[in-house]
Amino acid sequence: MHRFRWVFFVLLQSLVAQAAEYRVGPGQPLASIGAVPWESLQPGDTVFIHARPTPYAEKWVLGVRGTASSPITVRGVRDAAGNLPVIVGENATTRSQLNFWSEQRGILKIGGSNTPADTMPAYLVVEDLHLRRARGAFTGRSGASTYSDNAAAIFIEKGEHLTIRGCVLEDSGNGLFVANETSDLLVERNHILGNGNVDSIYEHNAYTEALGITYQFNRFGPLCSGCLGNNLKDRSAGTVIRYNWIEGGNRQLDLVESDSAAVRAAPSYARTFVYGNVLLEPAGAGNRQIIHFGGDNGTTADYRSQLYLFHNTIVSSRTDRTTLLRLSTNAQTAHVTSNVVLVAAVGGNTLSLTDEAGTLRHGGNWYKPGYVSTFGTLTGSVVDTGGNLTGTTPGFVNLDGQDFHLASGSPLRGAAVAPPSEAASLTVDWQYVKHVAAEARTVTSPGHIGAYGDSSGPVTGTPDAGSGTPDSGTPDSGPGTPDAGAPDSGTDSPGKSDDDGGCGATGSGFAGPLGLLALAALALRRKWVRE
Repeated sequence: MHRFRWVFFVLLQSLVAQAAEYRVGPGQPLASIGAVPWESLQPGDTVFIHARPTPYAEKWVLGVRGTASSPITVRGVRDAAGNLPVIVGENATTRSQLNFWSEQRGILKIGGSNTPADTMPAYLVVEDLHLRRARGAFTGRSGASTYSDNAAAIFIEKGEHLTIRGCVLEDSGNGLFVANETSDLLVERNHILGNGNVDSIYEHNAYTEALGITYQFNRFGPLCSGCLGNNLKDRSAGTVIRYNWIEGGNRQLDLVESDSAAVRAAPSYARTFVYGNVLLEPAGAGNRQIIHFGGDNGTTADYRSQLYLFHNTIVSSRTDRTTLLRLSTNAQTAHVTSNVVLVAAVGGNTLSLTDEAGTLRHGGNWYKPGYVSTFGTLTGSVVDTGGNLTGTTPGFVNLDGQDFHLASGSPLRGAAVAPPSEAASLTVDWQYVKHVAAEARTVTSPGHIGAYGDSSGPVTGTPDAGSGTPDSGTPDSGPGTPDAGAPDSGTDSPGKSDDDGGCGATGSGFAGPLGLLALAALALRRKWVRE
């Protein structure tokens, strides 16, 4: 009898631990996002949120842990017309069982809660959701409340081994905000646009600070009209920005120092890699600098030191001056290799490579003739390492149509030079496809200058975040940081049918008393799922 009980207990535990599916939306077991038991998700569980004609006005927290082999996934399901499920923050409500702080900071929050119990969230995947308007009022655990100006569509307070994929993040203070206890974050194939606040420089399409972050195959659109923030602002260690389309913003990239000692101590903090991207500077948009690599706080010892900028296609439609990048101190070096930098003006003398400080080493790039080292007084140095080309046209397939593939007679073909040895392992073997897609790029030697080579195959899946990434290594106490309040031990801390969404296991194959017990356990698990 004791053995029978032991077998039953093991069987019960195994079945209850089976991954569950929760399905939300029209014709699904759950009518609302708040009906999902977010506080008790287990490794391998998947929440499917189905698109519907009206947006979901709900907000929630993910404060749970999956595993490497069984992540917890929140996945949007498109409707017949291909529309993602839309989730709005304005006038949103929260599941009453959830209790988390900093509710005013985002629609979907990862990390930082009393219920579920506070932990370091891990192995979470959020994909194919359209989150917008973290603005105005919402109803939280204490009743009516209001979003802060820097609220985000997705706010990651902390977490490790996280993926944000295929989402649309728009019309919030920040589209994506990532705070400094986050590590190993992959951001891929998202469309991030229309964020920021009018007349404010402090909110951005993305504002991140993590210990290891990869951006790939994302489309960054312009910020909202009259909004003065940057497109992508990052303070991370181990930053890799590759194969993205980044258009508009005060600057396209603002890559500055971390205020976290833990992030700065990472071996990967010193080196930042930017390759295979399309960077577009519209006419009359914001700062004339396309990239800033340096710092904000004046403590120059905290600034990242080495920028590797290679195989990018950079197009400025400005008719006044354009500056490729600004380094903040003479202790910094930018390695600028095999990029095409095209300005709208007839002559190239409206382009400067740098703004005064630091060392810029450039080779194998294409510019219009007449470009200058700086428009100011050069306090650092610009070193020509060889192979730079000048010409009147780079030979794009269709400049006006933003098709930056290379025509057959393009001077960029076969003219690239190898990047420095520190970037040698980062083979440029993918390229961005309009919009939010990827195709394999034929690797040749010498390669083609810019973000586009020849396609070696049809549009296909994207590379793994770990493929060809450098060694790895949280946001600051500046305008985008979460409030410092910690949770307390109380509850008021400030600071379906049988087969829809049930257990993946079935009762088939069991016989006799054990089979009945197994089916009872399975029914219990399914009951929990439906609730």
